[in-house]
Amino acid sequence: MGRIIHPDHKYSKIMKELDCIEIDTNSNPDAAVIWLHGLGASGDDFVPAVQALDLPHTAGIRFIFPNAHEMPVTINGGMIMPAWYDILEMGLDRKVDHDQIQESAEAVSEIIEREISRGISSNRIIIAGFSQGGAVGYEVALSSPHTLGGLLAMSTYFATVDNITLNPANAKLPIHIFHGTADPVVPVVLSERAKEQLESLGYMPGYTTYPMDHTICLEEIEETARFLQRHLNL
Repeated sequence: MGRIIHPDHKYSKIMKELDCIEIDTNSNPDAAVIWLHGLGASGDDFVPAVQALDLPHTAGIRFIFPNAHEMPVTINGGMIMPAWYDILEMGLDRKVDHDQIQESAEAVSEIIEREISRGISSNRIIIAGFSQGGAVGYEVALSSPHTLGGLLAMSTYFATVDNITLNPANAKLPIHIFHGTADPVVPVVLSERAKEQLESLGYMPGYTTYPMDHTICLEEIEETARFLQRHLNL
């Protein structure tokens, strides 16, 4: 497996080109998984998942783990940390900076464009995101003009449901939602709400909960592997 660090170039707003960790499972990948981390974390967080997925040795996948740029986060007293967007207020109807979510989504969309230019078909590109990364994942995947391979929403919520511009290219996007029933950071009711919101928009998301808090577990990794195998025909 290779590990490639790409240089970091900031745009005039939050970000455009993102620093990424890349892991290719063979020398000629024909699929890509773009995996977005949570607040205060980094792309390194989910690197161990590549081996834990235990995918077939013949699978050629480029796993891409972007790093969010640092910014002040209001709910953390304005502390500067890696974040995809600012969270202004917590609670079930949490207040977030929607413009920053869209800017982050644009930056991730640039990665999609890059992978297509490198020969990966868009329908073999899957977006995965944990917590804040999942909120950006919803925005990226459902608004993309390219037909994508799927969306994995992990311990997250559909932050831009009221202002997202859905693209018909992904009207039938495979989606699976994962959440911990004891999550104190993003209460499970928010993923239940996201499932209902998606269904009202015509999507048919899968939905699985686990007896865990704001994290991932082995069973979730195993279900993620099944999703990848199913939708990438591995």
